[in-house]
Amino acid sequence: MLSRLSLLLFGLCFSTGSLAVPEIQHWLTKNGARVYFVGTHELPMVSISLSFDAGSARDPDGKLGLAHLTNIMMEEGAGERSGEQVSEGMESIGAQFQSRNGRDMSVFELRTLTEPNVLATAVGILADVLARPQFPSAALDRERERLLVDLEREKQSPRALVKRAFYKNLFAGHPYSKPPIGEEDGIRAIGRQDLIDFHQEYFVGTNSVVAMVGDLSRQQAEHISQQLVDLLPRGRAALRISSVPELTDAREMVIDFPSQQSHLLMGQPGISQGDSDYFPLYIGNHILGGSGLISRLAVEIREKRGLAYSAYSYFLPMRDRGPFAIGLQTRNDQRQIAVKIAKETLTRFVEQGPTEEELEAAKRNITGGFPLRLDSNKKIANNLMQIGFYNLPLNYLQEYAAKIQAVHSDDVANAFRRRVDPARLVRVIVGGKSG
Repeated sequence: MLSRLSLLLFGLCFSTGSLAVPEIQHWLTKNGARVYFVGTHELPMVSISLSFDAGSARDPDGKLGLAHLTNIMMEEGAGERSGEQVSEGMESIGAQFQSRNGRDMSVFELRTLTEPNVLATAVGILADVLARPQFPSAALDRERERLLVDLEREKQSPRALVKRAFYKNLFAGHPYSKPPIGEEDGIRAIGRQDLIDFHQEYFVGTNSVVAMVGDLSRQQAEHISQQLVDLLPRGRAALRISSVPELTDAREMVIDFPSQQSHLLMGQPGISQGDSDYFPLYIGNHILGGSGLISRLAVEIREKRGLAYSAYSYFLPMRDRGPFAIGLQTRNDQRQIAVKIAKETLTRFVEQGPTEEELEAAKRNITGGFPLRLDSNKKIANNLMQIGFYNLPLNYLQEYAAKIQAVHSDDVANAFRRRVDPARLVRVIVGGKSG
C-alpha cells in the first residue's frame, strides 16, 4: 500500500500542474462546520484539512502553550485507540496524517486514497482524534517534558530568539504576542483538565472549517464532511480577538548572544486577511524584499555592499493585523550600517513607490508563479482552508490574477504611505558585541 501511495504522489506532481483555477463548492454541516470542496479526478486520492479557531492567541495567561499542547495531545489516543494505534492505523492504509498549531488556528491534515475501505478507516480515525481525544496523563507528562527541551533548544538559536522577541515587542499586550510553543512556566502549569476544557470550548462545529480536494463526488464529500465533525458538539464560534494596537513610537531591543553574526528583525503591524490594501502591498513587498536576490533590499545590502547573504521583507496577514517585517543576518561589526541601509531603503520606497519597470516585472513574476500554488491537491486544500477560515470570497482564487494586474504604481505607493511608517518600527537584534 505504501509503495502504491508513493507512486500516486509522484504522479500527482505532473497531473495537476495544468489545472485551471478550481471551482469551489461550499456548504454547512448539521452542526455548523463550514465545508469547502473541489473535485479533482486525476488520481484516486483526497486531501483534507480541518482548521479550528484554536491557536495560541487563545492561550489563557499563565498557561501559554495550552493550544499547542492540546493539538499534539489529540493524537496521543482517541476513541478506543491508543496513540500508537492511531499512528499505526494510519500507516497501515498508507494515509498521511499530521497536525500543527499557530497563532490563529489549529490544523489537522489528512491525505489518503479514496478506495472505500481505506477512506472509511482514515476518516474514522481522524473523526475520533477530533472529537474523542483521551489526553492520557502519561503521554501528557512525556510531551510536556519534550516541549521544555524544545524551549531550552530555542535559547541556543539566535533565529528563534529574534523571532520570539520580535513578536513579543511588536504585539506587546496583545494575544499575538503569545508564542505558539508556549513558555516554560505555562507549560509546567498545564494539567490534563486544562486540555479537556480547551478542547471542549474550541473544538466544536461552528468553530471549524473543513477543506477537501480530491476524487470525490459532491454527495461523497458531504457524507465524509459530516462524518468528520458528526461527533463534535455544535458549540459556538470563538469570540473575535482584540484589535492589534498601533505603534506610537520606535522601539529597539538588543539581546546579547555569543555569536559572530547578528540576526535582525524590524517592522510593525501590517494587515489582516482580506484587507483592501492587500494586493498593492503584496506587489510592493515583492519589489522591496520579497523577490529574493533581485529585490531592492537584497540589491542594496547584499549586492552593492556585501553586508549580508540575504535581506528580505514580508507581510503576514492574519485574522487581525499580522506583522510587516524586514530581516537580515550580518556580522556583528556591520549590523549598524546594515540596519541603516535597510531603513533608508524602506524609507525611499515608501516615499517614492516602485518604478513602472519594477511593477511590471513583479506582476509577471507573481502571476507566473501562481499556478504553483495550485499544483497539488494538498496546496488547493490549504488555499480552501485559508478562504474558509478568513472568510475570503469564494471567487478569491479565480480573481487573483486579475486583481494583481489591476494594481498601478500609484496604488502601491499610496498603500505603503498609508500602512508603513519607517519612523515607527520595532527593531530586535540578537548577536554579539557590535564593536
